[in-house]
Amino acid sequence: MGSPLKRVSGVRWGHLRDATGAAAHGIPPLLSRIAHGDERTARLAVDDLGDAICALGFVVGEATAPTVPFLLELAGSPHTACKAEVFGLLGDICRTDQWHSAAATTRRGHDAGFQRQRGWEAASRSAVHTGRSVIEGVASSVRPEEATPARTLLRLMDEVPPFPDH
Repeated sequence: MGSPLKRVSGVRWGHLRDATGAAAHGIPPLLSRIAHGDERTARLAVDDLGDAICALGFVVGEATAPTVPFLLELAGSPHTACKAEVFGLLGDICRTDQWHSAAATTRRGHDAGFQRQRGWEAASRSAVHTGRSVIEGVASSVRPEEATPARTLLRLMDEVPPFPDH
């Protein structure tokens, strides 16, 4: 399989903003801690990463969609110590719709800011859906601690399809 996360350096993290509005340069070290840390370290890194790319469990940012393929890589890796937490974060990302909901209920729905934020949500949800084959592979695992959260995410993905193009 090669070394995990070798494409992380190809993303211009310093040019992206996370869900809190901060520069996203802290994302690669968190991904590395998930990939290479012991179980406690990896779980703490998932929590910190969740704060950065899916703040409060429902606000995504510009850096969220570029992070999802790495989360999917970690979810599919046999060496990831905290797959349930990774699947939980992917589920949070998939269900976000704060900006779509806000745009639908206000007249500001066509403002540039709303359009940009809605684009982040759509791209993030689509990125999760793109990883369906990885998630299905883990869902067929004989290890319930891996298969159960993967199956939960698959059910969520069936309930929450990608956003339609506008």
